[in-house]
Amino acid sequence: MSGKVYKYADNVDTDVIIPARYLTTSNPDELAKHCMVDIDADFADTVKEGDIIVAGQNFGCGSSREHAPIAIKASGISCVIARTFARIFYRNAINIGLAIIECDEAVDRIEAGDEVQVNLQTGEIKNITKNESYQAPPFPAFIQEIIQDGGWINYIQKGKVQA
Repeated sequence: MSGKVYKYADNVDTDVIIPARYLTTSNPDELAKHCMVDIDADFADTVKEGDIIVAGQNFGCGSSREHAPIAIKASGISCVIARTFARIFYRNAINIGLAIIECDEAVDRIEAGDEVQVNLQTGEIKNITKNESYQAPPFPAFIQEIIQDGGWINYIQKGKVQA
């Protein structure tokens, strides 16, 4: 995964990720058009496939709606790096196959506009712009597979869960 960074502060809640006024649909493409609109009006128009969000602590707090990680993923974001994630957002992100990583050093050092590469298997985050690397703990192999398969439902449909 590699792309340009969009950087946000602490406590980015689900109402900021996808405001409630746009929840008249669950269509991922429609949600993506309004992703981050209240804190970054240009986000939906400038984000490109593979780009990365970097944020502070408690990213995805607030409502338990799955619309938030769906909007992020549908916008083209390949990974969200944060200091910490709200627990329900963390689970929802994995369930829909959105890669997320917790790494304090990356959050401290990466700036908006930096080019970053992420290796989910090793947990290595490379800041191409600054020629720096940061280490996050990698997910266990089965969670990496869920993300690679595009989410929990696809993972199950591939017969990877034993009863």
